[in-house]
Amino acid sequence: MVSFQGKLVEGFSQIGIDVCYEPQKNDIDAILVIGGTRHLQRLWSAKQNGIRIVQRLDGMNWIHRVINTGRQHWFKAEYGNMNLRLIRSYLADKIVYQSRFSKDWWERERGETKSHNVIIHNGVDLSRFTPGDLPLAQNKEIKLLLVEGSLLGGYEFGLKNAIYLALGILRMFDASKRVKLSVIGKVSESLKKYWEQWLRDNNPSQALEIIWAGIVDHQEIPEVYRQAHLLFSADINAACPNSVIESLACGTPVVAFDTGALAELLDNKGGEVVPYGGNPWEVEQPDIGSLVKSAGVILGDLDNYQRSARLHAEAAFDLDTMVEQYADVLLG
Repeated sequence: MVSFQGKLVEGFSQIGIDVCYEPQKNDIDAILVIGGTRHLQRLWSAKQNGIRIVQRLDGMNWIHRVINTGRQHWFKAEYGNMNLRLIRSYLADKIVYQSRFSKDWWERERGETKSHNVIIHNGVDLSRFTPGDLPLAQNKEIKLLLVEGSLLGGYEFGLKNAIYLALGILRMFDASKRVKLSVIGKVSESLKKYWEQWLRDNNPSQALEIIWAGIVDHQEIPEVYRQAHLLFSADINAACPNSVIESLACGTPVVAFDTGALAELLDNKGGEVVPYGGNPWEVEQPDIGSLVKSAGVILGDLDNYQRSARLHAEAAFDLDTMVEQYADVLLG
């Protein structure tokens, strides 16, 4: 959210749109609510004064209903959902859904609204996120990347799937190559220790290595993508994951399960999605074998997938286009 806001504000400034963060100022033309807000009374006052309110929506909190993440997290997640619903139903004049998947999800669960709505995919700065030069044939090491803001709060399964994928790739190449899995995002120390011990027990050759990179400064992220052969998008039922769009812009192909907006974003270009193999809404065990096979397809034709990834990003996820679309919804 912070990254999106920063990109949008910078883009607005370049086309002469001023941005402030106080909804009660007298000269405001429109308000963009990124998800939800605690300041519902201020929004109501602005609405009464005829100021256009636009809500940007991704998905809903759901994982806490399937995985026990603790009482405090459960109440926080449900409060967040309630807040989003109130704004969507009673305050928003227009709604921007981050994907077709997001729109369908909200309308399936909460019904349609009278508010005008559009779908705007996230954009990426194509001048910063650019391809590198990392041919597979000249590397004895396959570099697999996992980029998530957090692998906590019920989303630990993403790390498990990434490690199983990495191990499957290693076995596919029959030890002719090493595999390095770089994990970007928050991971608990206990989870790191668990998987490090698991690897010692199940990876005796040590041909699979995990790099715990933690939180990486956003200025350094493009180079992280450039150094990878393949991104595994681990989130399930994600509305519009930025990591996928950024990876494509850097020419790094994506492999993922076909949940959420992944197939919509990839559109058969620059990566592969495979059937989950179970019920993703219940976080059932997925079909790792199909995921490994698709990764092998990409790695076997890497040059073409890299070119396709970049071309797709240029055609579908240009940041300037996204900024213009938001400007039209807010002020048009």
